Amino acid sequence: VLLLLLLTSARDPGIVPRNLHPPTEEICYDSSASIDVGRQTPTPRLPPTKEVIVNGVPVRVKYCITCQLYRPPRCSHCSVCDNCVERFDHHCPWVGQCIGMRNYRSFFLFISSSTILCIFIFGMSALNIKFLTNDYGTVWKAIKESPLSVVLMVYCFIFLWFVGGLTCFHLYLIGTNQTTYETFRYRGVERPQVYDRGCLNNFREVFCSKIKPSRNNFHAYVQENERGFTRSTNSEGYIGNLDGNRREKVEDDREIGGDLLKISQRREAEDA
Repeated sequence: VLLLLLLTSARDPGIVPRNLHPPTEEICYDSSASIDVGRQTPTPRLPPTKEVIVNGVPVRVKYCITCQLYRPPRCSHCSVCDNCVERFDHHCPWVGQCIGMRNYRSFFLFISSSTILCIFIFGMSALNIKFLTNDYGTVWKAIKESPLSVVLMVYCFIFLWFVGGLTCFHLYLIGTNQTTYETFRYRGVERPQVYDRGCLNNFREVFCSKIKPSRNNFHAYVQENERGFTRSTNSEGYIGNLDGNRREKVEDDREIGGDLLKISQRREAEDA
């Protein structure tokens, strides 16, 4: 159990590295500015979604403005770890790690082995009380002789409901090839089972497939950007450096504001 806990918490869950070179922007134009000012203001922005084909079915993937990339199918951005994780299942606070493509197998084995451990300790403690009852004649005397066995039985009985229920739930998810995130997000919504390949093949995919190598080299030195500044992305998909583009945007806004003021003054003079 401890070994599986270590593997689950210490292994890269499938973090997708952030993109230093974002996709090519689609140039859009602010129509309101072009009408009033008489010129088009190019606004770089990216489509929020695009479609990819998975098993012959079109699947919509989203653009992550934090990682500056289109997420692979079944990938989601974890708000706790602040990373995009492939085949994102959930963020587990008990192990302090995201559960994703590379550590889901060890996570399931961890909770299932914890369930078996609870059953084993409960059974051995109950058996110990039985032997003591045979020796001392009554259950009360047996409990007084070994109170720790009763404490362990109560603790394991309570804990078994959590890890046992979680194990059963993930058995259902594995059998239907779903993730916890997909189950709760699309609850009550009818959608095609794109990834379901049959119960046996689904179990084979989780337990018999080779774990893909990590995309990250956590021992490598941090590479400085080519221009030596930090890149940032705002909520509209505008990509640029943190200081330079903000300054340019302020200057553009001032120019547009000055042009609008001149046009307004000229119209007022014509009306007068």
